[in-house]
Amino acid sequence: MSGEVVRIPPCSARAVVLEAGDELVVIDPEGEQVSDLVAFNRADMAEYLSSGRSIDYASRLFLTTGDVLYSNRSQPMFTLLEDTCGRHDFTLTPCSKEMFEKLYGEEEGRPGCEGNLAMALEPWGITRDRVPIAFNIFMHVAVDGESGEIRVLPPKSRPGAHLRLRAEMPLVVAMTSCSAGQSNNFRYKPIDFRVERARTASAARPG
Repeated sequence: MSGEVVRIPPCSARAVVLEAGDELVVIDPEGEQVSDLVAFNRADMAEYLSSGRSIDYASRLFLTTGDVLYSNRSQPMFTLLEDTCGRHDFTLTPCSKEMFEKLYGEEEGRPGCEGNLAMALEPWGITRDRVPIAFNIFMHVAVDGESGEIRVLPPKSRPGAHLRLRAEMPLVVAMTSCSAGQSNNFRYKPIDFRVERARTASAARPG
């Protein structure tokens, strides 16, 4: 699948396996759509991508080019190499069936990103209870400096915006095209991604 663009249909998720050095490019093909991304150490699935550790070490809420995303064991999992949007969220949990019921009044809540991530990660034994806070790519969360009130605004990503991440260890990664209307300006759209394999790039170099 190296270099091939894969489409995640609206309100769904896909999982992919990465080796250390592989680069993952997440693309917003139509603009104003969010992708919730979670990752686990392939050698020990109890180690996962951690919002708290990553924000601690970056000393800021909004992470971008040059920042490192850390695991719950303080090990680097990803380095952000290229960011054409510049605004993402790493604080809010993936939307869930219960969230749609409590916040939006849906009588029969949809699975949301939490349920979709669990379905994509089922082959690796990850259930809903083990889906952590996701790195919400392209998500625009505004925080009021005085009251601390948060608002989810339409993403700043334009059509074709992308984020390039380098895997720093062997990983199992799952990504969504977000199911929450506030995260995509109430027009549910796909997310694309491609994987650029480190071994393929190395083999192509002369010498």
